[in-house]
Amino acid sequence: MVKKTITVINEQGLHMRPAGVLAKAASAFKDCNITLNVNGKSVNAKAVMQIMSAAIKCGAQVEIVCEGTDEQAALDGVAEMFENGFGE
Repeated sequence: MVKKTITVINEQGLHMRPAGVLAKAASAFKDCNITLNVNGKSVNAKAVMQIMSAAIKCGAQVEIVCEGTDEQAALDGVAEMFENGFGE
């Protein structure tokens, strides 16, 4: 298991578009569980509706936890998306 805490830099937080981008990218790691821990909630990063239900706002501290095959690659990829503001 690997994990990293990151700050959301998107002005509008994780609204539908970045949540969809994240879920699609996370789903590419079939044999790796990717969880986001934020605001006392744990959500599956592969499920766009779970991401949306977490109401992740700008400035929120998100812990990304990856466990399984290619967990380091999954963590690096997801963290990079957060760091780049999902291209916004």
